[in-house]
Amino acid sequence: MKKAVKKTEKYKRPTWDEYFLQMADLVGSRGTCDRGHAGAVITRDKRIVATGYAGSPVGLSHCDEVGHEMHTVTGEDGTVSRHCIRTAHAELNAITNAARVGVAVEGATLYCKFLPCYTCAKAVINAGIKRVVTLRDYHASKQSKNIFKKAGVKLEIINKEVQSYKDQ
Repeated sequence: MKKAVKKTEKYKRPTWDEYFLQMADLVGSRGTCDRGHAGAVITRDKRIVATGYAGSPVGLSHCDEVGHEMHTVTGEDGTVSRHCIRTAHAELNAITNAARVGVAVEGATLYCKFLPCYTCAKAVINAGIKRVVTLRDYHASKQSKNIFKKAGVKLEIINKEVQSYKDQ
């Protein structure tokens, strides 16, 4: 008769936030722009209602196929950053994917890899999303944080490490 093997480490079930952030990471693996492979998951009542990843508009060429479309932006404080604008960001794609099939996201939670950029933050607010949980901060997130606060969107950043890129 075999002896039962004693487990030395107890399984730790992920929290809902950890669970959905892991899913956002998996969704991001489908991304077609290698600058972060960002993914987003929108949930309501602990149920996924939409997902999105960074990718070009439907039917158009992807960064992975034709390269990045880089633009240089100079901030009011003189800082210069570079952004690929060929793709729509994961957060925007998740919102538009929900809209495409008539799924309301009002009152929902958005899970994403990086804190949303200013444009995506405005879309989050206008879509009625009330909570954003992000794995990491983003190097150009000051405006996003400000408008989330003003609009009453609850923001939770799990890892305060700021995401940056070689060609920033």
